[in-house]
Amino acid sequence: MSLAQLTPQQTALYLRTLPAIRERCSRVHALAKEGKLQYFEYHPEKEDGVASFCIDIIQRDFGTNYASIPPHGRWRHLDAGRARVEPLIEQWKASPEPPSEKEIARRLIDLFLVSVLLDAGAGSAWSYHESSSGRSFNRSEGLGVASFVMFEQGFFSGDSSNPYQADAEGLARVSQEKTAAAMQVGIENPMVGIEGRTSLLQNLSVALKSNPNFFGASARPGGLVDFLESESIVEGSTRVVPIASLWAALIEGLAPIWPDRLKLGGVPLGDVWPCDVLKAGAVTEGDELVPFHKLTGWITYSLIEPLQKILGWKFDGIEDMTGLPEYRNGGLLVDYGVLTLKPGALPQSVYPDPQSSIPRLVPSHPAIVEWRAMTVIELDRIADIIRTKLGLTKEQLTLAQVLESVTWKGGREIAKQKRPATGGPPIDIESDGTVF
Repeated sequence: MSLAQLTPQQTALYLRTLPAIRERCSRVHALAKEGKLQYFEYHPEKEDGVASFCIDIIQRDFGTNYASIPPHGRWRHLDAGRARVEPLIEQWKASPEPPSEKEIARRLIDLFLVSVLLDAGAGSAWSYHESSSGRSFNRSEGLGVASFVMFEQGFFSGDSSNPYQADAEGLARVSQEKTAAAMQVGIENPMVGIEGRTSLLQNLSVALKSNPNFFGASARPGGLVDFLESESIVEGSTRVVPIASLWAALIEGLAPIWPDRLKLGGVPLGDVWPCDVLKAGAVTEGDELVPFHKLTGWITYSLIEPLQKILGWKFDGIEDMTGLPEYRNGGLLVDYGVLTLKPGALPQSVYPDPQSSIPRLVPSHPAIVEWRAMTVIELDRIADIIRTKLGLTKEQLTLAQVLESVTWKGGREIAKQKRPATGGPPIDIESDGTVF
C-alpha cells in the first residue's frame, strides 16, 4: 500500500515512526530548493561555511582523533564540569550488595530519561548551584546537574530503601513546588516552563503504570532494558536490538506524557505539526503534517549510550535516527545565513523588543515548523560536507558524533558571538517545557 492510500489512522501511525521524520522534512526541503517556502529563503551556498566552522570546532576539541568523539546524548550534560555518572556506577559496584550490570543499566535509564524530560529550554536567567563542587551551571548543563542531584537524593523514587531509581510511585508525588525547590527556582532565579516540566514527570508516572509491557511490573523507565532484551537477537557474542523497538516503546509508552495536541484518525500525534507550504500538494488527510518527535529523539540518543556501554548491546537501524530540530542546531543555520527570514514575512507584533531583530514565536507557528523541517535535512547535508572535507565515512564520523561535537555546540557558540548579552538563538521560541 502506498502512502497515498493510507487511512487517517494508518497515516497517524506512520507519522509516529522514525523514517517519517526524514521523509516529511525532505518534502519541505524540496520546496525550499524551489524558493517556495513561506517564511525562509534557502542559501545552499552558505553550507560550506557552516561545515568549515564546524570542522574548526571539531579539531579544536578533538584534534584528528575522531574516534574519541562521543555520541550525542545526555551523558555529557550530567557530567558537566566533572565526571558524575562513572563515579556513581563505581559507588554502586563497591556497595555491600552491588547491583547486577542489568540493574545498573536500568538505573541509568531511569536517570537519563527523567533528566531528558527536564531538559527543555530553561531560559537565560536561570542557573543551578551545585553545593558539592561550589560551581554554578545554566541551560542544559544546569538542568543535567540538577536532575543528577535530584536522582541521587531519591527525588524520583518511591522506594525509601533505594533512592537510585525513578518509578511511578515516586513520580506521582512530584509537585510544581517540589520541582521548583529542587531546581532552585525563585523570583531571582526564574526558569521557563517549570509547570510543563512538572506535568511531564507527573504524566510519566501514569505512562509507566499504563504500559507494563514496556516498563515492567516495577513501573520504571529502566524496565525498557527487559523489554528490549526480549526484542533482541544474539549474533555471536553480541546482543542486537532493533532501533525501531526502542523508538516504538518510547513513542507508544510515553504517549500519555505529552500535552494533548493534534490527533489524526483518533491517534495522538505528539510533536507533529501542520506545515502550510505542504498544504498545496496535499492529496490525502495528513499530507501537510510534519513529524519531529524531538524529545523522543533526544531520549533515544541518550538511552542508546548507557545500554551500549554497560551491556555491550548493538543497535540495528541507527541510520534512521535524524538530527534534532531544536533552536541550537537550527540557530546555527540562521546565524550562518543558510536560512534567512523573508523580509516582511513576520508581522512586527512578533518582535517584542523594537530594538531587536529577534522574533518570538510559539512552537506551533508555521515559521517554526519550516525552520525545524529544514534543520533536520540540513544537519544531514552539513554532516556529509564535513565528512567529505575530512575524508571520512559515515561509520568513521556518525551523525550522532556530529551532533555532539559540533552542530549543537556550534549553534551555542555562534549565538554567544552574535548576541553576547544573552547567548540566545536568532529566533526566540516560547517554550512550555515540552517541545524544546
